[in-house]
Order: sequence, then C-alpha cells, then structure tokens
Amino acid sequence: MTRGPEVVLNGRVGKRSTVSGVERWTAELFPRLVRHRPGRYALLEPPTRASSRASGQSWEQLVLPARAARAGASLIFSPANLAPLLWPRNLVLMHDAAVLREPGAYSRAFRVWHRSVGLECARRALRVLTVSEFSKRELVTLGGIDPEKLAVIRGGVGPTFTPAADHERVAAKLALSERYVLTVGTNDRRKNLGSLEHTAQALKELGLELVWAGDARPQFVQTDPVRGVRGLGYVDDADLPGLYAGAAAFVLPSRYEGLGLPCLEAMACGTPVVAADRAALPETCGGAALLVDPDDPVAISDAVLRAVTDEETNARLREAGLRHTREWTWERAATEADALIDELLSPESGRRR
Repeated sequence: MTRGPEVVLNGRVGKRSTVSGVERWTAELFPRLVRHRPGRYALLEPPTRASSRASGQSWEQLVLPARAARAGASLIFSPANLAPLLWPRNLVLMHDAAVLREPGAYSRAFRVWHRSVGLECARRALRVLTVSEFSKRELVTLGGIDPEKLAVIRGGVGPTFTPAADHERVAAKLALSERYVLTVGTNDRRKNLGSLEHTAQALKELGLELVWAGDARPQFVQTDPVRGVRGLGYVDDADLPGLYAGAAAFVLPSRYEGLGLPCLEAMACGTPVVAADRAALPETCGGAALLVDPDDPVAISDAVLRAVTDEETNARLREAGLRHTREWTWERAATEADALIDELLSPESGRRR
C-alpha cells in the first residue's frame, strides 16, 4: 500500500491572481519543499471557485482538514497567517503582528477575523514560524504567543531578481521615463505613501519621475493619492525584476513591515535602497540601505536624492545590496523549514498517525 504524504501544504493563497508577501512565500517555498522530499509533502489547493477570500477561508477551515485526514497526513503547514482550527497538528507562518499593532489600517471584518481566529490558530499550533526577529518580538508582546513555540525563518530573493533583468522591455510596456525612482507596496496606511510627496517634487526638478507599483486590497483602509507620484497599479510578477533593475533608486517609507521583501528584491537587482528606520526594515536591510525617519518627508527626500545623485553613495549602496542579498535565498529558507518539520515529525515530538 502506498504511503500518503506526512505533510499537507496549505495552498489557499496560491489561487490568488495577484502576488504580495504571503503569496510570494507560498510560490517560492512550497515547490522547493516538494522537490526536496517528494514523498513527504503534498500541496492541496482550493478549486478556482473557492479562490475568493471568504470562500478560500471556508475551504481552509472545513475542506482542507478533511482532505488531510483522508490522506493520512500528520501535519498541515499553512503559510499565510491562518490555519485550520479543526486540525490538531498545525505549523503556521505568521508574517507579522500588524493587525494587532496597527488595527486602524484594516477593515473591521479582517481585523476581527485575524484577532480572533488568527491568534487562536497560532496559540494552538505545534510551532509558529515568522519572518524576522522583529516579528517574533511583536507576536510575543502583542499576541501572547509562547516564545518557545516561535521560530524565525527569513525569506529570500528569487533568481529572476538580478541587475540583468530586462528593464527596457518593462519600461516600454509601462511607458516609463528614462530615469525614475520606484516604490512598491499595497495602498494602505502602514506604507506611508503620503510622505513621498516632497520626494516626488524634488525628483521632478531633476527630471526624474517617482513611480509606485501596487494596488488596493479590500482588507486595507486605503490612503489618498499622493501628488506627484505616478501610480502604475498592480505590476505583473514577471515584470517586477525589470522594474526594479531600471530604477535609479528604490524607496520604502513604510512605518510597519514584518520583513520588507521589496527592499531585498531591489538590492538583488542592483538598485540603491532608501528605507524607513522602523519595524523590521533595519534588520532586513542591514548596512546596505540608507535608513531614514518615515515621519520626516524632508529626510526621506534628501536620502533619495543622495542615493541618486551622489556617485560614491550610489556605488556603495549598489555593491552592498548585491553582497547582502547573496545570503537571502529561498533554498536556504526551504532547507530550514524542512529541518524544523523533521523535528515536528520525530517520535519525540509526540507525533500521532
């Protein structure tokens, strides 16, 4: 008799048509786990008709545990902050505690669901993964999660994010000017896009355009349009490397990030980075970015102009970013996750089949 998978990978967010942080983790981590040990892992995804947020959550809570039980699985690994409460052995990845730290940035329905079901999932789970030491501290302090249950696995940067990415094709597709500065993120309060108005004006005087790649999500309270910033809307995942590679600089003035993958993606493309000195961003960027006060628009503008116009600073940031991101690989993240799953599946962990 063929033995079933030991671990079911919860692919609920893999059905979404747009990619942000949680979708990136799912798309990068899960295929690597399956390739690493094909017999151990099985990816389960909802049907297309269950890919909306509400129907996807129903599938996750009711259908997924039933299918995992039929497959004889021991563990469900969920990568997007939630897990099936009816399943007794969960490994869940919680990216941050933003809904606890910044509740006003979210819709009421999202806030209630994640502060109740989301926290209960984490408290019941065998282990909780998170993406930075900052997020670990936040989940302990704000979520009351046992620190002994938490483990940090940092994300990575895929091989398509490189200085050699085809920025000319992307520039033509998006009708970009020859020189531009880029910011990437969803339209929500935490991203602090309004602080970039001063930067946009200063760049315009130098003949540069400030462009923003990102869309609105229903769970976020949106911000008003920022004068002088050209919104590109959602940019296809295949176009992001070229968009980063063609930018004169990248800026992320966000007040709250659990990790800040866009900073790493920009660095891997050889683009100088300016980031806020808040939350996980100093940890993520190390010494490879200019860090600024996100509540000081003039300081943000000055740092961006320095990254763009000062040749020594530009070269230093470019080289430091490329060097820094060599250690941030999805292969390393998958290996660390698999090793942790080894521990959870060992007889000493109280495994039940």
